[in-house]
Amino acid sequence: MTGRAAVLQASGLTFRQYDLDDAARRAALTALLYDIFGIDITPLDHLGGHDASSMAFGWFDDDDRLIANLSAFTMPTMIDGRSVRAAGLQSGAVRPEFRGRGLFRDVTEKALAWCDAQAFEAVLLYTEKPALYEKHGFVVLPQSRFLAEMPAVGGAGWSARRLDLHQPGDLALTRKMLATRTPVSKHFAVASQSEMFLLNAWLSDDVRLDYLVRLDAIIAWRFNRENTFELLDIVAQDIPALADILSAMGRTPSRVAVDFVPDRLGCGVTTAADDHPLVLMMRGPDNRRPIDPIRLPELAHF
Repeated sequence: MTGRAAVLQASGLTFRQYDLDDAARRAALTALLYDIFGIDITPLDHLGGHDASSMAFGWFDDDDRLIANLSAFTMPTMIDGRSVRAAGLQSGAVRPEFRGRGLFRDVTEKALAWCDAQAFEAVLLYTEKPALYEKHGFVVLPQSRFLAEMPAVGGAGWSARRLDLHQPGDLALTRKMLATRTPVSKHFAVASQSEMFLLNAWLSDDVRLDYLVRLDAIIAWRFNRENTFELLDIVAQDIPALADILSAMGRTPSRVAVDFVPDRLGCGVTTAADDHPLVLMMRGPDNRRPIDPIRLPELAHF
């Protein structure tokens, strides 16, 4: 036990490494995330359960209340044409009255030591405070925004059906297709991860999921405040071209923004820097870092 850990334990806190199969620990994590961020992760119980690959690192008080936490999970990622065995870090939080004691540094070191022991090739995370992680070897991966050049849309016929994750049949179809999906980009994309897609879609009131019967593809999309069609994600074994998507949906928008690297869409794009305060960071060797431009869709955020 390190000196810092001994001090924390002497102050009445107990460290636990746990997985989410433990109902009591899962409830403690749920309470921490809701108290700190106002995020309710209980819909995962309806959507198929928590990620079985997750491993959490937390400090608990004498009442078994979770005080500080950081979780790691397996997140295979397509980087420049190669599937990289990567991990993601999420659910990092410390209760306000316990901040400044080194708790977050401690759980970060423990989570990264576990990732190293599992021989992950890279570790990814999102944060608004990159300085917290730079000291642990993370670097910012600047993300880009993509605006598609409108393709010629043919008249192949409307074949879209709106999905509702509250409906058992629609949820089952979505989960089945997520399990066999092709990464939405060859250049940079999550290769296999369904829990965050489902939770993010559930929690986002304005995200629409359409099943395109003719293309056997689920399209996640919205119209934003500028009346731009935002293509958020595609769940399919064969990624269709943008022209085919718009045709199947019966839409001819004036602008299409793409929320992922659009190398599979068969259309030209213009690229701009993304100035969103939430930044993507990566820890790993230089030869695992993706070549710009990159973007992970919001439905993959973790």
